[in-house]
Amino acid sequence: MLKYLQYYISSVTLLVGFYLINNGEYSPTAFLIGFSLFIILGDHFLAKDKSIDTFDFPFFLNFPIYLNSLLLLFFTFNVVWIFSDNQIVWFSDFLNYLLKTDVLHMKSTLNILDKASLIMILSLFTGIMGTVPGHELIHRKKNRFDQFIGKLLLSLSWDCTFAIEHVHGHHKNVGYEKDPATAKRNQNIYRFVLNAIIKEHNDAWNIELKELKRRGLGLITFKNNMIMGYIRSLALSLIIYLFGGIFSLFCFIICSFIAKAFLEVINFTEHYGLVRELGKPVEKRHSWNSNSRVSSLYLYNVTRHSSHHEKVSLKYWELDPYSNKAPMLPFGYLSMLYLAIFLPKLYHKTMRKNLKHWDNNFATIEEQKIIKFQLKNTII
Repeated sequence: MLKYLQYYISSVTLLVGFYLINNGEYSPTAFLIGFSLFIILGDHFLAKDKSIDTFDFPFFLNFPIYLNSLLLLFFTFNVVWIFSDNQIVWFSDFLNYLLKTDVLHMKSTLNILDKASLIMILSLFTGIMGTVPGHELIHRKKNRFDQFIGKLLLSLSWDCTFAIEHVHGHHKNVGYEKDPATAKRNQNIYRFVLNAIIKEHNDAWNIELKELKRRGLGLITFKNNMIMGYIRSLALSLIIYLFGGIFSLFCFIICSFIAKAFLEVINFTEHYGLVRELGKPVEKRHSWNSNSRVSSLYLYNVTRHSSHHEKVSLKYWELDPYSNKAPMLPFGYLSMLYLAIFLPKLYHKTMRKNLKHWDNNFATIEEQKIIKFQLKNTII
């Protein structure tokens, strides 16, 4: 039973977060710090998860993704309500009923640090409970319901490109110079994020236009996944504006952008400094992995990234940890995320040992030549 329940950790976190962000001054800040430390320290001190369990009831592994979709939507509206200047009486009364407290008073006690923490919390949650399960679902091409939920979750970060470029571009081009999600060694993280967002958007349009042409369809059609992606995010933004006004909308847009940036930082980490010879198949050595237990639970084993690239049809609970057969990150995903964003020089320094190990133990002769060429020509 525990092997099923462990994947409900995100659901519990959303509920705890819901209670604490409505609990008055310094509660959101304390929750952000506690949540971050829980993952970072858990990854560091708990034993690595190198197991591949068998499950007889996959419904109970899919259910937390569906449950979290509803909880995350509610959490999003809760946060944008806090930033709203509108008197949303019915929502305030509903929160009062649920929490048995005066939420308007609690809202009035929040300081600037708490509000900054709320932005960070919602951005992290949108990435962890939105983008990551969305990534899981968009790979299930034959399941229309999962595709719908996956794209809805991605609309929270205004990401209409991911379901197209990631599936049909990144998985084909990973490790190549032209892949926007593969970072070069010593590359500036902030420049990478901006370039990746722009190039992925352009690549997604090119992929979609080719597909529409192949099917004999024009640009303006409900079959255009880029346009439908815009519509989903616009519709959600409009609902938030009607719900909470301009400040709520501004909060949502900021969190969406940060969540999208977080995704690109994770992309940066997952393939940092790794290359692939043109025309050669994607292999285990072309992705960084982590078997850190807490990160893996929150991120539905996307941390087992080599296995995901090796066979994209695998469900998250079927992925192989490849404990000694694939490149490993020095720390868990959240640690690497914070390190890359806030201490990029230390990030590059930390990864040098791992990259040297990759060069000596995984890279082919041709890949070593590509690395030397990139190091001479990379704009830092």
